Amino acid sequence: MHNNGFDLVAAASAEMIREGFVVGYPDGCDEQVAAIRAAQAKATDAGERDLRGLMWSSIDNDTSRDLDQVEVAERVEGGIRVRVGIADVAAWVLKDTPLDEFAREQTQTVYTAVRNFSMLPTELSTDLTSLNEGQDRAAHVVEFVVDGEGAVGQTSIYRALVNNKAQLAYSRVGPWLEGTGAADAKVAASVELQEQLRLQDEAAIALHGQRVRMGALEFNRVEADPVMVDGQVKSIKAVFHNRAADLIEELMIAANETMAKTLRAAKRSCIQRVVRSPERWARIVELVGRHGTVLPSQPDSGALNAFLQAQRAADAVHYPDLSLSIIKLMGPGEYVLAKGDEDDPPGHFGLAAQDYAHSTAPNRRFPDLVTQRVVDAWLDGKAPPYTADELAAIAKHCNERDSAARKVERAMVKRVAAVALAGSIGKTFHGVITGANDKGVYVRVFDPPVEGKVVRGEHGLDVGDMVDVTLLHTNPQHAFIDFGRA
Repeated sequence: MHNNGFDLVAAASAEMIREGFVVGYPDGCDEQVAAIRAAQAKATDAGERDLRGLMWSSIDNDTSRDLDQVEVAERVEGGIRVRVGIADVAAWVLKDTPLDEFAREQTQTVYTAVRNFSMLPTELSTDLTSLNEGQDRAAHVVEFVVDGEGAVGQTSIYRALVNNKAQLAYSRVGPWLEGTGAADAKVAASVELQEQLRLQDEAAIALHGQRVRMGALEFNRVEADPVMVDGQVKSIKAVFHNRAADLIEELMIAANETMAKTLRAAKRSCIQRVVRSPERWARIVELVGRHGTVLPSQPDSGALNAFLQAQRAADAVHYPDLSLSIIKLMGPGEYVLAKGDEDDPPGHFGLAAQDYAHSTAPNRRFPDLVTQRVVDAWLDGKAPPYTADELAAIAKHCNERDSAARKVERAMVKRVAAVALAGSIGKTFHGVITGANDKGVYVRVFDPPVEGKVVRGEHGLDVGDMVDVTLLHTNPQHAFIDFGRA
């Protein structure tokens, strides 16, 4: 993919290698994929619940082909029963095989604007272990009942056969749920599917309300999406979270909490996902104070979210700027060992969750695949597949690779943006400071939503400061987008 003479695909591969990732699968992987395909063709359904008759559906991005989860709901006495079906990757990608060793080293699928580098071969992640529409697939099912207040109860985890009746997209389901757009052909053609989606939406709204009451943080995220025409980057557009994305997010959070709590109750060690109390809480307090609100001196997610909700209601236009600043000051999540016989883990500050494990994306995240194996051993009454030391080592490596993947993705977003902004030198943009350290000062402008370095007039700026900046220079080869304070 050449853009103004610059090869973005080659740049993505070089960036992956620079950050220590492997591009291409090692010897033995093709043979393993072939063996999995043959084994699946001969597989019997014995010992698994048959839930293929339920109205399962998936909602994901327009271009997603690695479908990790499907959802279905029903109204029951006491609330709404939700089932989240998660692709059973562990049934096919066995521990210590070539594919497992590759996935363990890579730890995740890395998404760039021009190419995705899959943790597992696409023959698996978009086919044999993907919950594709109309295909019978093995799954782990996380089941829970959401009551009228949004509390989760009556939980269970088991294996089952599922069949995705409708592969749907956020971009079409969201506007339909919000009443701002028509249903797409699949939804319009099925009253049962319409009822399903509205029931899932009702459960998600209740779950969200309960999480907020518990102190979870609400953010209004905006993501950059390149507009490509005939392989050329033409512009960058902003993509906003919509109600369909919120629906899936809430159901996944509930499933991940249920998974972590179930393993803790079973005294099985696992890897949990945590966001510790923000180290830069003092800066958050200062930033919030500019808006006339005084936060407690110690981290308090409930007080912070009360402020965020008030600001969102009072100034929806500038709320994404403020929420981005808070996100940056909170810091990234990390994986930790949660021993089955030890004290509670640090918890997830942003979600106000004490127990939280990544479990809903085993095709593209290695910790989720590890969690599946831990669950399988527990369901079968077998010894854990990993020692506590092994889980701790995997968590540490995943954190390091997480950081590396973010660097790759940021660099490629900048390269694509540098191509798209080549004709905008000298223009002034409004933005917010997202980084300020010994490596430099960084600003994210809002339209288009891209990040660059402030190389002129940067002194005195800190995370959260709102600024006007002028685009001085772009260089896709070096992933540079340079701004000067206007």
